[in-house]
Amino acid sequence: MPRGDKSSYTDKQKRKAEHIEEGYEDRGVGKTEAERRAWATVNKESGGGKKSGSGRGKTENHASSRKGGRKGGTASAGRSAAERSAAAKKGWETRRKRGNS
Repeated sequence: MPRGDKSSYTDKQKRKAEHIEEGYEDRGVGKTEAERRAWATVNKESGGGKKSGSGRGKTENHASSRKGGRKGGTASAGRSAAERSAAAKKGWETRRKRGNS
Protein backbone atom coordinates (compact mmCIF):
# COMPACT_ATOMS: atom_id res chain seq x y z
CA MET A 1 0.00 0.00 0.00
CA PRO A 2 1.60 3.31 -1.08
CA ARG A 3 2.01 6.21 1.30
CA GLY A 4 -1.05 8.43 1.36
CA ASP A 5 -3.47 5.63 0.47
CA LYS A 6 -6.71 6.17 2.39
CA SER A 7 -8.42 2.86 1.55
CA SER A 8 -7.90 1.41 5.04
CA TYR A 9 -9.79 4.28 6.69
CA THR A 10 -13.47 3.96 7.58
CA ASP A 11 -16.12 6.20 6.04
CA LYS A 12 -16.50 7.91 9.40
CA GLN A 13 -12.78 8.72 9.53
CA LYS A 14 -12.91 10.12 5.99
CA ARG A 15 -15.92 12.31 6.85
CA LYS A 16 -14.16 13.49 9.99
CA ALA A 17 -11.02 14.44 8.06
CA GLU A 18 -13.12 16.31 5.48
CA HIS A 19 -14.90 18.26 8.21
CA ILE A 20 -11.65 19.16 9.98
CA GLU A 21 -10.12 20.19 6.65
CA GLU A 22 -13.03 22.54 5.93
CA GLY A 23 -12.58 24.12 9.34
CA TYR A 24 -8.93 24.84 8.66
CA GLU A 25 -9.72 26.26 5.22
CA ASP A 26 -12.35 28.55 6.73
CA ARG A 27 -9.60 29.93 8.96
CA GLY A 28 -7.33 30.68 5.99
CA VAL A 29 -5.06 27.63 5.92
CA GLY A 30 -4.09 26.46 2.41
CA LYS A 31 -5.76 23.40 0.84
CA THR A 32 -2.80 21.00 1.04
CA GLU A 33 -1.80 22.11 4.54
CA ALA A 34 -5.40 21.82 5.74
CA GLU A 35 -5.63 18.28 4.35
CA ARG A 36 -2.32 17.31 5.98
CA ARG A 37 -3.40 18.67 9.35
CA ALA A 38 -6.82 17.02 9.10
CA TRP A 39 -5.40 13.54 8.50
CA ALA A 40 -2.81 14.07 11.23
CA THR A 41 -5.66 14.85 13.63
CA VAL A 42 -7.63 11.76 12.57
CA ASN A 43 -4.53 9.59 12.97
CA LYS A 44 -3.78 11.02 16.41
CA GLU A 45 -7.33 10.52 17.66
CA SER A 46 -8.13 7.12 16.18
CA GLY A 47 -4.72 5.52 15.75
CA GLY A 48 -4.77 5.45 11.93
CA GLY A 49 -6.70 3.32 9.48
CA LYS A 50 -9.12 0.81 10.99
CA LYS A 51 -9.23 -2.83 10.02
CA SER A 52 -12.31 -4.99 10.47
CA GLY A 53 -12.55 -7.88 12.88
CA SER A 54 -13.69 -8.62 16.38
CA GLY A 55 -11.45 -7.22 19.09
CA ARG A 56 -9.37 -5.12 16.69
CA GLY A 57 -10.81 -1.78 17.74
CA LYS A 58 -9.30 0.68 20.16
CA THR A 59 -11.04 3.57 21.85
CA GLU A 60 -10.50 7.01 20.38
CA ASN A 61 -8.81 9.73 22.39
CA HIS A 62 -10.45 13.15 21.91
CA ALA A 63 -8.26 15.04 24.37
CA SER A 64 -6.76 17.33 21.73
CA SER A 65 -10.19 18.21 20.31
CA ARG A 66 -11.50 18.96 23.76
CA LYS A 67 -8.47 21.10 24.53
CA GLY A 68 -8.97 23.08 21.34
CA GLY A 69 -12.60 23.71 22.17
CA ARG A 70 -11.77 24.81 25.69
CA LYS A 71 -8.95 27.12 24.55
CA GLY A 72 -11.36 29.00 22.31
CA GLY A 73 -12.66 32.27 23.70
CA THR A 74 -9.52 33.27 25.59
CA ALA A 75 -9.47 36.60 23.76
CA SER A 76 -12.86 37.60 25.13
CA ALA A 77 -11.99 36.38 28.63
CA GLY A 78 -9.53 39.25 28.99
CA ARG A 79 -12.20 41.86 28.29
CA SER A 80 -14.50 43.42 30.84
CA ALA A 81 -18.16 42.47 31.15
CA ALA A 82 -19.17 45.81 29.62
CA GLU A 83 -16.93 45.27 26.59
CA ARG A 84 -18.28 41.73 26.06
CA SER A 85 -21.84 42.98 26.39
CA ALA A 86 -21.22 45.78 23.87
CA ALA A 87 -19.72 43.30 21.40
CA ALA A 88 -22.70 40.97 21.83
CA LYS A 89 -25.16 43.82 21.24
CA LYS A 90 -23.25 44.94 18.16
CA GLY A 91 -23.29 41.40 16.76
CA TRP A 92 -27.00 41.05 17.42
CA GLU A 93 -27.74 44.33 15.63
CA THR A 94 -25.72 43.19 12.62
CA ARG A 95 -27.57 39.86 12.45
CA ARG A 96 -30.92 41.62 12.87
CA LYS A 97 -30.20 44.04 10.02
CA ARG A 98 -28.99 41.28 7.69
CA GLY A 99 -31.90 39.01 8.57
CA ASN A 100 -29.69 36.24 9.98
CA SER A 101 -30.68 34.58 13.20
